[in-house]
Amino acid sequence: MTVRITNGDVMDGKIALEEHFNLPEFADSLPQYVEPRTMREIEHRLLDLGAMRLEEMDAAGIELSVLSLTAPGVQAETDPRRAVTLAKKTNDTLAEVVREHPDRYAGLAALPLQDPPAAADELERCATELGFRGALVNGFTNLGDAATGWYYDHERFLPFWERAEALGLPVYLHPRDPLPGNQGSYEGHPELLGAVWSFTVETATHALRLMTSGLFDRFPGLTVILGHLGETLPFTMWRIEHRVSFMGDLRKFRRPLSDYLLTNFYVTTSGDFRTQALVATLSELGADRVLFSSDYPYESMREAADWFDHSAISENDRVKIGRTNALRLFRLKK
Repeated sequence: MTVRITNGDVMDGKIALEEHFNLPEFADSLPQYVEPRTMREIEHRLLDLGAMRLEEMDAAGIELSVLSLTAPGVQAETDPRRAVTLAKKTNDTLAEVVREHPDRYAGLAALPLQDPPAAADELERCATELGFRGALVNGFTNLGDAATGWYYDHERFLPFWERAEALGLPVYLHPRDPLPGNQGSYEGHPELLGAVWSFTVETATHALRLMTSGLFDRFPGLTVILGHLGETLPFTMWRIEHRVSFMGDLRKFRRPLSDYLLTNFYVTTSGDFRTQALVATLSELGADRVLFSSDYPYESMREAADWFDHSAISENDRVKIGRTNALRLFRLKK
């Protein structure tokens, strides 16, 4: 499809890549972050992969949605064997949907990181057999019980990261709320959980754990995607890097943290429809590292598209962010 910007108003052919779905198996684990009526509508839209979603895409000028299982998904399963089974079922179901609409949908794998070698094998199966374009993991992974979680800088995950690099597949690091034992600062303020604030803090910290662990020194070809304009990291990286320079022998990494952000990360516009923030992100990362997303159905495709199509950026940057960066990163043929 040829990108068309009509009268400077609408960009057709956009590719959106933090677009969620759900399966009935995960319905009971879905957090209730908004008032019940809105949540019921979100739950309904998560299960729809047909006419309603496609109509929303058409109205927003979105040609292709890269679909992923909503949070917390497989990461909340505490039993490794069941996690492997659920991941395979989820991915097989998504593959069927993509086969039915190959020009409108692509897939990101759900992975059973409770068993890192099995997750590596599932990622490879999804790439080689199902045609998926990467994976999305929802924050830390539970193991044993809901109060125990593992972050992906731990050495137990090295087999997974090694395979991801070898396959050349990006991994989207999507938010979850902190572990129950780490929610003390939110006590009495449940309104700050979820997308309001805790998602951002949790995911930015997780990304910094990956950087400071030396993961990208070991696997320099890894690519990680962060939503929500990078979970504040483009705006705070100078201070983080400045202060960490005084940490001496505590540093386990070889390069400036900003180098990892610029070479191993992409960010998306999901759920952050603010032109001033987008322009600041572009000034830090450049247009080649930013991708369009809406965060449907937690956010509106139409609102995301209307904002993006009219944002005060160059048309060259708009086409890169809205389409061609995703074509290159996910090796899509359009």
